[in-house]
Amino acid sequence: MNRTYTDDPEHDYGPTRTQQRRDALAVLAFASQLVELPPSKLARADLPEDVLREIDNLRRITSHIARKRQLGFLAKVMRRHDDEAFNGARALLGENREQQRKETAAMHRMEALREKLLENDEALQELIDQHPSVDRQHLRSLIRQARIERDANKPPRAYREIFQLLKGLVEDAS
Repeated sequence: MNRTYTDDPEHDYGPTRTQQRRDALAVLAFASQLVELPPSKLARADLPEDVLREIDNLRRITSHIARKRQLGFLAKVMRRHDDEAFNGARALLGENREQQRKETAAMHRMEALREKLLENDEALQELIDQHPSVDRQHLRSLIRQARIERDANKPPRAYREIFQLLKGLVEDAS
């Protein structure tokens, strides 16, 4: 009977090479995300001192290849620590992603509303009903100007101004 070394159910062989590689690539991606964080948020992450030192070193490097090599070294330093050492940073990045998703969704809603305003006047009346303090005359003139710009293939100055006005309305409401 031909047996391989993995046939013994009693022996723990550890993770496979493929799993080790996946883990290493996950740490590399996490290191890249940490480097992208602003220093103020990084200070709140409660990272080990050697990791912070390597992040500072990496930020000073401008050459692409050298930066990539240093990022790999940062990931190696991070793998020396337990996962618990990075719980604060993971939580901080999770908050970041959730906040970015909310901001992106709000921006898409404003863009859709802007398009509805340019298409029909009922959307304008709905907006005025929801936000009675809006400058109606200014908004109407911006919509009219945006339609003219769109039809004449001119730069969308009024189109952008409508977005900024909507953004201000949403911020005032919240």
